[in-house]
Amino acid sequence: MTTVFYDDQGRPEPPETAGEAETLLGFLEFLRATFAWRTGGLDEAALRRRLDGHPSEMTLGGMLKHLAFVEFWWFEAVALGAPTSEPWVSVDWAADEDWDWHSAAEDSAADLRALWEGQVERSRQAVQELLAADGDPLGRVLESYDGRRRVTLRWILTHMIEEYARHNGHADLLREQIDGQTGE
Repeated sequence: MTTVFYDDQGRPEPPETAGEAETLLGFLEFLRATFAWRTGGLDEAALRRRLDGHPSEMTLGGMLKHLAFVEFWWFEAVALGAPTSEPWVSVDWAADEDWDWHSAAEDSAADLRALWEGQVERSRQAVQELLAADGDPLGRVLESYDGRRRVTLRWILTHMIEEYARHNGHADLLREQIDGQTGE
């Protein structure tokens, strides 16, 4: 097992000499911790704030709910093949394909954080379950999730790294406007 080092914000630094799974998970955990840092300590008003002078509807609260959904989708629905659960199952996605982003304005800061944190924990458990499988758990092809494409756990982890990296950049801009706190 690799020793974990933490930076000044308490984020676990990705291992420099680990195997593939540990390296991918190390980067994902670092990016999740970065997102927690960028959204931490904010109230409802701050989580609902949009960029001044910009037409984007993006908010940090919307990002929390969106990333909770993305965690659910890739790790539970796709990787484990679990049925859709609440709060996602009762959503009329056809009426609002960005429901996760829009509905966050109705949620408290505590509820948004709890939703995201709970989903991240379930995602961690799903990954550990998948990695415990015999053979090549990273390369095992997972069942089709949309009737036409199949993916591997390796692809999902890489995609989630990309997803968090992109949204952490958005979070940096929003957080700096909210209270002047800058990232790195």
